[in-house]
Amino acid sequence: MNTSVDEGKNQITNAATQAELIQKVDDYIEAQSKLDLLRFITCGSVDDGKSTLIGRMLYEAQMIFEDQVTSLRSDSKRMGTQGGDIDFALLVDGLAAEREQGITIDVAYRFFNTDRRKFIVADTPGHEQYTRNMVTGASNADVAVILVDASQGVLSQTRRHSFVVSLLGIKHVVLAVNKMDLVGFKQSVFDELVASYEAFAEKLEFETITAIPLSALKGDNVIERSKNTGWYRGPTLLGFLETVEVRQAQLDHAFRFPVQWVNRPNADFRGFSGTVVAGTAARGDSIRVLPSGEIANIKDIVLYQDNLQQCVADQAVTITLDREIDISRGDVIVAAADPCEVSDEFEVALVWMAAEEGFVGRSYWLKIGTQRVKASITDIKFKYDVNTLEQMSTKSLGLNEVGRVTMHLDTPIPFEAYRDCHGMGAFVLIDRYSHATVSAGTIAFALRRASNVHTQALTIDKAARAEMNGHKGKVLWLTGLSGSGKSTIANATEQVLFQRGVHTYILDGDNVRQGLNQDLGFTEADRVENIRRVAEVAKLMVDAGLVVITAFISPFRSERDMARSLFDEGDFIEVFVDTPLATAEARDPKGLYKKARRGELPHFTGIDSPYEAPQNPEATLNTATLTLEECVAAMDKLI
Repeated sequence: MNTSVDEGKNQITNAATQAELIQKVDDYIEAQSKLDLLRFITCGSVDDGKSTLIGRMLYEAQMIFEDQVTSLRSDSKRMGTQGGDIDFALLVDGLAAEREQGITIDVAYRFFNTDRRKFIVADTPGHEQYTRNMVTGASNADVAVILVDASQGVLSQTRRHSFVVSLLGIKHVVLAVNKMDLVGFKQSVFDELVASYEAFAEKLEFETITAIPLSALKGDNVIERSKNTGWYRGPTLLGFLETVEVRQAQLDHAFRFPVQWVNRPNADFRGFSGTVVAGTAARGDSIRVLPSGEIANIKDIVLYQDNLQQCVADQAVTITLDREIDISRGDVIVAAADPCEVSDEFEVALVWMAAEEGFVGRSYWLKIGTQRVKASITDIKFKYDVNTLEQMSTKSLGLNEVGRVTMHLDTPIPFEAYRDCHGMGAFVLIDRYSHATVSAGTIAFALRRASNVHTQALTIDKAARAEMNGHKGKVLWLTGLSGSGKSTIANATEQVLFQRGVHTYILDGDNVRQGLNQDLGFTEADRVENIRRVAEVAKLMVDAGLVVITAFISPFRSERDMARSLFDEGDFIEVFVDTPLATAEARDPKGLYKKARRGELPHFTGIDSPYEAPQNPEATLNTATLTLEECVAAMDKLI
């Protein structure tokens, strides 16, 4: 009997203990949900101690498990750099190549929290060739911790990363003067280094620079104030990160909500899902949809099964409206009384992230928010020397280079300057063929001509000219190697068409370069611009009702596709003059191949510059097997 009573008491006690534990877990989760999130990056030159600093913070904040500590101690003995002591960098440097070389290659993300804030930290690489990786880590950061080795001072990569951080709109910077133990914690060394950095940073757009003397290896001023720097009165690194205010401006901004998905689970519900990038909105608020300009009121704000009174920045929700409006993915819902602009011409800053260079006239996909549009670079104004911030003239942008360019989009988009709203002004450029990201960019402003230049309506249009001529205008775009026979075919074809009364004109590569394009050379950048200009001229001629025959090598697929995109369906006919290199070189009517083989003609297509054959041309002519008459007959059938 007594045993049963005891068992009953134990069950009650265990149930109470379990309920208490569940309540503690619920309380902890509730407390964590109320903490705000700070994203920050660590950057700087190689061996400045970025990974060690993060590892020290995680270790001292007790944000790693016992098994991780055991593994860290073991790894430190086998591959550490601290003579058997704990090598905190190994907590972050996870790639084998990183551990072998003692450097950071890829961006490493770590999450941790304190009682005051949650954090996501990105440890970014220091080597110049990994600048694009650093850009990836910085793109979503609120604060940058820029490390400087106290024994080395401000280096070129310190300046490079500071410039990129400023370019990406990070306003609050910690100048973490690390390895103070190597200079005896001397205040004079710290003060001199800080003065040097602040002189450089005057040209950048930081709101605050907080300099902190550190020893990441020893833990000085990382979490607790160091006795070795009695002369320092500022915050510890963690103390600064726990208290810096970065989110209020985003909340105070006007409401911005890019639509990611039109949510139609059934016929009775139609909502618009996405993430609020700035501002707040509540039920009943008046909104405007861009680019259409339609106005409505917010009927409801849905978060899974909950109906919210309002939504705030960084919150993913579904919004319903009080009336039906045509809205699709890529549209932006904004505050009706404070809308953003819409444009298709911009001046932007680009960080080039691809091995293949970027040129004027080349076409890309531009991904901004939830929208994807076709875009092309119309001018490269300059690139930066990131060490001196000097503006340098250039015709192209290479890997890890930063430049200022103008861009044209095929569709107007809602936007804001990146400095005013990151979520509405940041974008990436994507290669249309490989789908690789080639550049990250930020919008500076819309060009005034985007709103001041309008298409003039003409009484006599393309159809009227075609009716008068008795035939439609179109372009026969011949492409192939030098010596393949393009000009010969074009000339013979025009004679046949002219005799039939067809209004024609030939745009030949050599002839155009004596006038319109006489300022262009044969570099890849100049070839891209050459084809862009020819395509625009051909478009005008086709609009005038002419049958235009072009004879250009036009070696790059992207430029030929750009040319095609200018014309209506059926008006652009790509003809691949498919002649083997050996045959074309044997002909060599102008002696160009011989010069190229001797190194006298750099960037010659087929020798030291590539030719990208068409994938789906409307016609293919192999002049090694077809006669001229057969080629002309095939061309005639295309009209």
